Amino acid sequence: MTSYTLPATVERPVATPNTAYLIASGDLRESANTAGWATQSAMEADVTAAFDELGWSVVRANGVDPATGHGFISSQRMGLEVFKAIPVDAPLIVAEAVWQYSHHVLAGLRTHRGPILTVANFAGDWPGLVGLLGLNAGLTKMGTPYSTIWSVDFTDEWFKAGLREWVETGRITHDASHVRALPELPDTPEVRLGRALGDQLLADKAIIGVFDEGCMGMYNAVFDDELLNPLGIYKERLSQSALYAEMLTVPDADADAARDWLVERGMTFRFGTDDATELTALQVRWQMKMYIAALRISDDFGLDAVGIQYQQGLKDLVPASDLAEGVLNSTERPPVFSRDGSRELHAGRAFPHFNEADEGVAVDALITDRVWSAMGLVPDNTLHDVRWGEEYDGEFVWVYEISGSVPASHLDGWAHAEGWRQDPVFFPAGGATINGVSKPGEIVLSRVFIADGILQADVFRGTVVELPAKETERRKQATNPEWPIAHVVLHDVDRDQFMARHKANHAQLVYAPDAETADRALAAKVAMLDRIGVKVNLIGTVAL
Repeated sequence: MTSYTLPATVERPVATPNTAYLIASGDLRESANTAGWATQSAMEADVTAAFDELGWSVVRANGVDPATGHGFISSQRMGLEVFKAIPVDAPLIVAEAVWQYSHHVLAGLRTHRGPILTVANFAGDWPGLVGLLGLNAGLTKMGTPYSTIWSVDFTDEWFKAGLREWVETGRITHDASHVRALPELPDTPEVRLGRALGDQLLADKAIIGVFDEGCMGMYNAVFDDELLNPLGIYKERLSQSALYAEMLTVPDADADAARDWLVERGMTFRFGTDDATELTALQVRWQMKMYIAALRISDDFGLDAVGIQYQQGLKDLVPASDLAEGVLNSTERPPVFSRDGSRELHAGRAFPHFNEADEGVAVDALITDRVWSAMGLVPDNTLHDVRWGEEYDGEFVWVYEISGSVPASHLDGWAHAEGWRQDPVFFPAGGATINGVSKPGEIVLSRVFIADGILQADVFRGTVVELPAKETERRKQATNPEWPIAHVVLHDVDRDQFMARHKANHAQLVYAPDAETADRALAAKVAMLDRIGVKVNLIGTVAL
């Protein structure tokens, strides 16, 4: 007779009719969870009230932890435990009023058999809509069906109608008329250029350097080698500990010279004396050491682009990577030399950096840099958080902001850039942003993502518009005043169409000198993407 110890069977609860369970994925940083709980709690009350009007009950899957004072799922392990108390086939709401780490809940969502609804506040003060887009992209990547919806105050008829559809059918249908497949491309110089650049990438290949993957729970931003390699793109997996070690070798004089270069070209820094809450010269010195170290390591490995994760590990060790990232993405930047001083590294050009180690940004930045450079255009490009938006003077104007990586050329030069300290809640070691207002102009926007097991790219056109200074300031104060802002108008894509379709919290942005050139550059870009095997989707009005 055997004496094996068999595991106990875990009995999941049984679903109750007209009842939905609610969870909230949170941050890995407890300071952020604590700061955002009041907003999250109020949003959950509004969502519960809306379900109550439909005769449905909402049950929170886990209570508020008396030790932490919040009810967020704050780790992957906690997520596994919380899902044990959720009926496997129950309607499930993932409610987000803040930034969230998707991997905290993805394991439970992957095996959940009931209808899933992701819902967020559409507000500027806390980035629930940003967290929602990241979570939706993760669910899309892993092929888990879900519905999604958002609201400013959870009382509008559009929101209520969406909830009604979900409780009755288990899904919400959104308008997708703005999405179309890439047609047969015309034989133009731009299409020929894009295809030639694609052939070059497939033949010669490229390397993206990743300083630790999986930043901020962005499962959607990690691209498997089996998807990347057929594009001609390969990863060099690097450790942030190596970046820090290299930073320790950079002399203070070199870092200070890079900072002085920025100041001589007009950048200003809002310095204070309290290291815990204000920007200091020492913080900027460390950021310039990171800039130099990243370029030297990129040279060591022959990289074509580089991405620094930062938020795990480095945030507790050194100031933010943001200043270094934006400088790397600028054609006009301080010179960096090899360790022996004999060579200037990547002289006269931007070196593409993909913020938060987002590999969708890596693919996009690499391709954009090559297409724009080949066309003789300024190739400086960056991701932005799709941060928020409101109507202004009859059209919907998005607030695009990014903690790091915005090039100075987007602000119309270093003289329009200011270094503000990062928020201590999220960046305990501080560090400067590259703050400013993006110049008006024509832009190409895009996002590379995983859906249906393949790499796809949504490509669309937009315009950065100029708003009055008072309105700009209002929007900055309503979101993150320390971050650079772009006032973006999408071409024939409304707010809800964009939210329903976009598969990331990030959108890639690059300027062109005028509308005609933007259209031509977009044609070359989609031709290159198509040539290397990325499925291209055209969003809104796009002229090829």
